Amino acid sequence: MKRFNIEMAVGLFLVLGFLCFAYISVKLGDVRLFNHTTYTVNARFSSVSGLKVGANVEIAGVRIGRVKAIRLDPDEYEAIVNMEIDNGVELQDDCIASIRTAGIIGDRYISISPGGSPDLIEPGGEIEETEPAINIEELISKYIFEKDSK
Repeated sequence: MKRFNIEMAVGLFLVLGFLCFAYISVKLGDVRLFNHTTYTVNARFSSVSGLKVGANVEIAGVRIGRVKAIRLDPDEYEAIVNMEIDNGVELQDDCIASIRTAGIIGDRYISISPGGSPDLIEPGGEIEETEPAINIEELISKYIFEKDSK
């Protein structure tokens, strides 16, 4: 009888530990299993250098969504970024999406500047005004080589 109690306690401890590990993995991985409280919006950029799937989408520094997918439009040679935006956030049809860098060498994210239009972007719609990523390497090399030529 005593052996049975020890085995039950060990088994219960292992199951509880596994459930805690699974919960932490889901929370830290920002995985949404059951609640689909987002809608999708697309934006076209001439360059998305350094932007990755899963990057944050922010307004005024507050996370409102994430980048779901990035693909190339073979006709226009532009990058199409598919974003998941939280349902409580409404985007005006004249808002501006910009690719920014967190810090000097941080990760890229999309910053949205709200517009003033009363018209909203429908789910599945597209942000018309975009600003591509700034390539810091190009700016530095331009500065260095421009200084050398003088």
